[in-house]
Amino acid sequence: MTFQAGDFVVQRLKELPPSGIRKFFDLVANTKGVISLGVGEPDFVTPWHVREACVYSLEKGYTMYTSNFGTPELRKGIVRYLAERYQLEYSPDNQVLVTVGASEAVDLALRSVINSGDQVIIPEPCYVSYKPCAVMAGGEAVSIATKAENDFKLTAEQLRQVITPRSKVLILCYPNNPTGAVMTREELSEIAKVVEENNLLVIADEIYSELSYSGEHTSFPSLPGMKDRTILINGFSKSFAMTGWRVGFAAGHRDIIAAMVKIHQYTILCAPVTAQMAALEALNNGMGQVEYMVEQYNQRRRLILKRLRDMGLECFEPRGAFYAFPSIKNTGLNEDDFCEELLKEESVAVVPGSAFGRGGEGHIRISYASSIQQIEEAMDRMERFVARRIG
Repeated sequence: MTFQAGDFVVQRLKELPPSGIRKFFDLVANTKGVISLGVGEPDFVTPWHVREACVYSLEKGYTMYTSNFGTPELRKGIVRYLAERYQLEYSPDNQVLVTVGASEAVDLALRSVINSGDQVIIPEPCYVSYKPCAVMAGGEAVSIATKAENDFKLTAEQLRQVITPRSKVLILCYPNNPTGAVMTREELSEIAKVVEENNLLVIADEIYSELSYSGEHTSFPSLPGMKDRTILINGFSKSFAMTGWRVGFAAGHRDIIAAMVKIHQYTILCAPVTAQMAALEALNNGMGQVEYMVEQYNQRRRLILKRLRDMGLECFEPRGAFYAFPSIKNTGLNEDDFCEELLKEESVAVVPGSAFGRGGEGHIRISYASSIQQIEEAMDRMERFVARRIG
């Protein structure tokens, strides 16, 4: 019998489309002189004292495995951080798990709670990994298209409309990637009522929690009755400019964290010890740099919003993360054609909104985690491009 490797690949992976972001950046890699406003990565280098903590840990010989949960010191630091910032109380012994980035935490959370056929409700546009992770866990992803006229916020009415007897998990990500949307405590409280009424579990991805520009961030498990119903996910990549260090964490009910640890211990074992040492230093002594970076992002946010509106593109005001999500419908192009033609004609890379699911059509994602100089030049180029389309 002739060997066909593809015959051995599971069907659900065959049916899973490749990431819309990665597909687009294959084009970017082959274009010279590109200004990329596409990657969701801080342009700041990890602060020196954080890097130094890593170097020092190596010099001291910290090259061993840690507990599956993560080092006790980092878990205590995370517990202290959540208590001080969001008035959340967790035990470092059995309610916090250190993961390889927030992305691993999302995967572990879904695989720990989803049985075959369970429905995972995902407001879109959203981070590209949610739906694939739900499918790979054996669940059914149910999308809700949030709308620009509602500032891309999930409403309680929208949530009620999609709930069925098989609904089990709701994924929330605010501040939002890709839209920059945030939700107030009052708005989240309306969602919490629907969650409780329908006995849902919430995965709250709050990786951008420190990057809020209009008041304090409300952490979903801090709402009455939501702590045990929520798997809180966060990490160090965005707030502390530590994307390549790959350190995230999950906090939640001890029974769910125990289930996540079972998978983690058999597949990953533990996050790198040197990265955990650096993350602890960031928590202990890095909040000043976080505040500085947030100020810089806020300047860039205001600049890019003004430039987009001045060139004739509608854009609601992003109030969190480091993304703008303008509509490009008045150019006469769909989002894929807009991005490809902008790249070819003006060497500027942005991401089609459809890469982030329903609700993203007719929009593009622009990251302002770049220098003012790069943003100004990219906006000059984009303005020329848009002017040729809308006159």
